[in-house]
Amino acid sequence: MRKIEARIKTPFGEISIEGENPQEILSMLDAFPENFMEKVGDFVSNRIAPSGAQLKGIVESTTEGPVIIAHENLTHYEAIGLTLYASEEKKSTAAQITRLLESSGIKCMVPARLNEMTKRGQVFKPDPNKPEFKLTIQGERWVEDTVLARLRGKMG
Repeated sequence: MRKIEARIKTPFGEISIEGENPQEILSMLDAFPENFMEKVGDFVSNRIAPSGAQLKGIVESTTEGPVIIAHENLTHYEAIGLTLYASEEKKSTAAQITRLLESSGIKCMVPARLNEMTKRGQVFKPDPNKPEFKLTIQGERWVEDTVLARLRGKMG
């Protein structure tokens, strides 16, 4: 008998489910615990969390949250990405990001940039009912491989 496979793209990768028939796949999906995607996403991002050394000289932790101290021609997207990357669980609200960027001396229309970053696949809303945005795995890689690499290159 042939198997049916369903592939579900998620912010942290892809989940693949196999079954004998569509009903079996639906019952498997129904068996997933509530918040499954968010829990797996958190687990994945915590396993590959940034070390403080990566952000040394670029972002400083304050009681308010991460504040950018390296301003080398950062785009608004890069500043938002860095702020989210350094934030707890790599997520924050637009209002909190705006406050942190202002503390960093950066004025930016954060909600508009977050909307564009969502379309680019760099951030997503883990819960559509909450105002929080979180970096996708693609967004994390972009910050690590492009933004941090460029900033560290200028520092070193």
